[in-house]
Amino acid sequence: MTRPTELTIRRPDDWHVHLRDGALLHGVAPHTARQFARAIVMPNLSPPMTDRAGVAAYRERILAATGSARFTPLMTLYLTDATCPDEVERGFGEGVFVAAKLYPAHATTGSAHGVTDIAQIRPVLERMAAIGMPLLIHGEVTDAHVDIFDREAVFIDRTLTRLVADLPDLRVVFEHITTAEAADFVAGAGPNVAATITPQHLHINRNAMLVGGIRPHAYCLPVAKREHHRLALRKLATSGFDRVFLGTDTAPHAQHLKEAACGCAGLFNAPFALESYATVFEEEGALDRFEAFASLNGPAFYRLPVNEDTVTLRRETVTVPDVIDCNGTPIVPFHAGETLNWKFVF
Repeated sequence: MTRPTELTIRRPDDWHVHLRDGALLHGVAPHTARQFARAIVMPNLSPPMTDRAGVAAYRERILAATGSARFTPLMTLYLTDATCPDEVERGFGEGVFVAAKLYPAHATTGSAHGVTDIAQIRPVLERMAAIGMPLLIHGEVTDAHVDIFDREAVFIDRTLTRLVADLPDLRVVFEHITTAEAADFVAGAGPNVAATITPQHLHINRNAMLVGGIRPHAYCLPVAKREHHRLALRKLATSGFDRVFLGTDTAPHAQHLKEAACGCAGLFNAPFALESYATVFEEEGALDRFEAFASLNGPAFYRLPVNEDTVTLRRETVTVPDVIDCNGTPIVPFHAGETLNWKFVF
């Protein structure tokens, strides 16, 4: 069968990004705006975005940083134990934010102010279910005795299964899933449960962090797992299942902060995101399903229109640079030094 030389799809959206703030925001946000029409922006800044005023001001900073009339940041609210249901409903109704983010306290970067016990925010979740507002979940437990490679699976058993059963009308996005257990949970859940999958969790397993030395630029949270988990994610992403969609979790950190005694978690994959995903879909013989994953499933779940314009990838080798200068901050991108077989052209 002849391999396609070009791939044109509706312009995709990225349903999970970290755009940072200040000078770094100006360095990294244009990479997301170049490929995507919209992006769900994470609120875990310092301090976190916990109210309407803060979220609205951050949105204006993002628009100034991208300078693109074709890009729309979709904002989220950071949930804490003290979040007020009325504030959530007002912000959602006014269009200040489109979803709220649940970080278990201390689960990942910028989550120190997160939720200590999901029971603390039960009134918020009930209000969100009533108004149809999506809850975005970083799905890991944080107990010190739970192995880091098991924290997602334990979260499903301990928290997520009960949450979905107790609040069946709550619309949940299980973000950046990394395990076969998560893939099975989402596939078997009802229509109000969806998931995002990152490019890195489709490409690498935990060996990437540990074989031949410590590899900090393969370290993210949730961490990459064993090979059978990676294969389960690839199967789900490329299956045509309509409640799984693109979410890069691009999370840039300066090179020196990654290559440190206590390196930061997060991979900067925005510059070559579509090329990375397309590579996976081609390897799985599923290029015909790529548009649904990248451009259709997400808008359907978020109840938003699909984008009218298109993007094109061309079959052309592109070498990912070792380092990218992001407005004065050197950052090592995902796939650094590797050659990809697809190139984003317009």
